[in-house]
Amino acid sequence: MTSNDLPHDGPAAGPPGANLPALRGHNAALVLGLLRAAGGEGVSRRELAGRTGLTPQAVSKITARLRDGGLVAEAGRRASTGGKPATVLRLVPGARHAVGLHLDRDELTAVLADLAGEAVGVRRAPLAFEEGAGQVLATVEREVAALRAEAGGPPVLGAGVACPGPLDHTAGVLHRVTGAPRWDGFPLRDAAAGRLGLPVVLDKDTNAAALGLAQGIPAGAGSFGYLHLGTGLGAGLVLDGSLYRGPRTGAGEFGHQIVQWDGPRCGCGRRGCIEALCLAAVARGDLPGAARVLGVGAANLVELLDIDRVLLGGRTVLDHPGVFLGGVTTALAEQARTRGRAAGAGGTVPVSLARGGARVVADGAAELVLAPLFGHRPALTRP
Repeated sequence: MTSNDLPHDGPAAGPPGANLPALRGHNAALVLGLLRAAGGEGVSRRELAGRTGLTPQAVSKITARLRDGGLVAEAGRRASTGGKPATVLRLVPGARHAVGLHLDRDELTAVLADLAGEAVGVRRAPLAFEEGAGQVLATVEREVAALRAEAGGPPVLGAGVACPGPLDHTAGVLHRVTGAPRWDGFPLRDAAAGRLGLPVVLDKDTNAAALGLAQGIPAGAGSFGYLHLGTGLGAGLVLDGSLYRGPRTGAGEFGHQIVQWDGPRCGCGRRGCIEALCLAAVARGDLPGAARVLGVGAANLVELLDIDRVLLGGRTVLDHPGVFLGGVTTALAEQARTRGRAAGAGGTVPVSLARGGARVVADGAAELVLAPLFGHRPALTRP
């Protein structure tokens, strides 16, 4: 299987499929997406045709190409309900790998994920993000090389890089990252692609995490906000089942909403940002105070977007999960009461820890690479 046989840019995936040669990649992505969702149980060609709207002949051609490329294998036969037993196909998770990189302000987390999004290798290394591109890229190159050497195995599709924003996701360029002004205007995506010799996609850390957390949620099935409190504070937004970046890819700068006009100076240059208030409370050991501040921000987000759930993550939350879950839950319950909404259905928005723990951003960064293969965007930029 060549790279041209893999799903590529085209119409947004979603049934029904199009029986046109020009949309071969789109249709393959539809099929792969269903195979991924089916897991080890697999799915038959007849079921694939029914769910995609493709003809049985089109499905047979697509699955034959995918089998030739090692991405799909037979998983037995289903008992007959009259007629020939159906052959079941399944995704081969180990057929390809993807790299996910979380560039935090003081640490690099690198994962190597299979096609199911499961980590097959993990490495961590100290990082000084504020020092700029030189040492960051050198660390990335070294750790990715070590990760691939340790895992060996199949070809790597590309690398997803997730780091603090703001940034331009489509151009792959960083903007004025709070506390790290020397990154302003730096083409990190292209620089990383050149160092790694791999296709690279760049996004904000919170967007990457939200994309990973959204896997398995059908489009239009729900909305949530992922709030990440670590060395900074940001949000990833999934609205109606899809990651929302905004027209200028600047959505989710949650930490820089001003909630106190005469508050402490924030690293962004303004006063009273929720990030500054929250981090200041953490620094002085006032964790309940930090949780209350985070709860105020979460309530503002729910009020603005009417989301279904709030997910919490980041090292500070993971170090003190009970405090932050309690503080944010209390704030949302108070909001519901002031709006006359009772607890339960239609009332308080539920709060929980995001799955994935300390790897949620790195796992999501790998999903930035994997998503196009299964019918989601963005696409990769090749070195």
